[in-house]
Amino acid sequence: MKIHQTEGDGDILAFLTGQEEVETVVSLLIEQARALGRTGMKRHLRILPMYAGLPSFEQMKVFERVSRSVRKVIVATNVAETSITISGVVYVIDCGFMKLRAYNPRTAIECLVVVPVSQASANQRAGRGGRSRSGKCYRLYTEEAFDKLPQSTVPEMQRSNLAPVILQLKALGIDNVLRFHFMSPPPAQSMVQALELLYALGGLDKDCRLTEPLGMRIAEFPLNPMFAKMLLESGNFGCSQEILSIAAMMQIQNIFVVPPNQKSQAIRAHRKFAVEEGDHLTMLNVYEAFIKHNKNSQWCQEHFLNYKGLVRAATVREQLKKLLVKFQVPKKSSEGDPDPVLRCIVSGFFANAARFHSTGAYRTIRDDHELHIHPASVLYAEKPPRWVIYNEVIQTSKYYMRDVTAIESAWLLELAPHFYQQGTHLSLKAKRAKVQDQ
Repeated sequence: MKIHQTEGDGDILAFLTGQEEVETVVSLLIEQARALGRTGMKRHLRILPMYAGLPSFEQMKVFERVSRSVRKVIVATNVAETSITISGVVYVIDCGFMKLRAYNPRTAIECLVVVPVSQASANQRAGRGGRSRSGKCYRLYTEEAFDKLPQSTVPEMQRSNLAPVILQLKALGIDNVLRFHFMSPPPAQSMVQALELLYALGGLDKDCRLTEPLGMRIAEFPLNPMFAKMLLESGNFGCSQEILSIAAMMQIQNIFVVPPNQKSQAIRAHRKFAVEEGDHLTMLNVYEAFIKHNKNSQWCQEHFLNYKGLVRAATVREQLKKLLVKFQVPKKSSEGDPDPVLRCIVSGFFANAARFHSTGAYRTIRDDHELHIHPASVLYAEKPPRWVIYNEVIQTSKYYMRDVTAIESAWLLELAPHFYQQGTHLSLKAKRAKVQDQ
């Protein structure tokens, strides 16, 4: 707001870390802009968010021309760092942080973490302003802090879950992946964890060779191997139709749209789809309702749903369906029975299980790591289920599980006896796989 009141013409681009932070700041700025407008200030502000999961029609607003009496303020994640160029930006505000996907081999958790930007990213952000004329970059950190930043961002290969990479290398005939010459060599522990997971999923045998047919089939899916295993098992559980929809929906970010000025209406609309079992079946309800209403964009708008995202989910579902047909997975529906669907999800995501602890948090079974249900989950405000599985973890002030579903602990013993063993009457213990890459 100080820039708006004291600086000359030109739009403002502010870099923040993630969607939630962007939406919070947008709401605050809208209120401040209204208050400023009541003082009689001639120039008005148009506050716009920009992040990867934003519906495309909302993203396009940042490129629209405005009158000379209006200044655009674009509040963005690092998607605006390299992916797009917005003309008219003269002033850049850099918070100095970014959100990255990172894998911790010690805890076997892959999560989104907030980390300081690199010097290369900071310079890239500064370069977003002043394309048409000289501009200014306001860095919310000192020059000394800038000098201490890493020169460049850690390569993705060194901070990712390597299971998909290893699968592809194995499918290409590269047996000894531990001796493979990566351009950015990943940590050895990450390699071992990935091999253990693939072995637990049945994709690799004890000699770390692709199993046939399961391992070869998992490698053909353009998905996390846990999703692939879940899909391939869906015929055995009699719910391939439902699992196809769930898997497709889980590939799309931000299905639920929450406009800052219509938050309460959006939350009420979203509750219509919520079920007590958790987020996976809630997403299934959303997709089935979308199909029932003939993929209608107006219906999506009325229910505060991301139309483009749902259309994309339908496309992904068709692609996955072709693979299931290729592998002769039976086309079956559970006919509204949730148990087969939940058990099938566990068959793929058993490694992502957590139990409720007396402290009020959840603990992972494998490494006893503390997790919390994300506020966006339908389970957040409900009585905590004793056992849950989750799709991914994000790290802010805490480690939060996203896409969470309640399960029975007996399912873990039944569906993954090679991974879990009975502990006390209150817990399970994870088994450690011993595999040897040839």
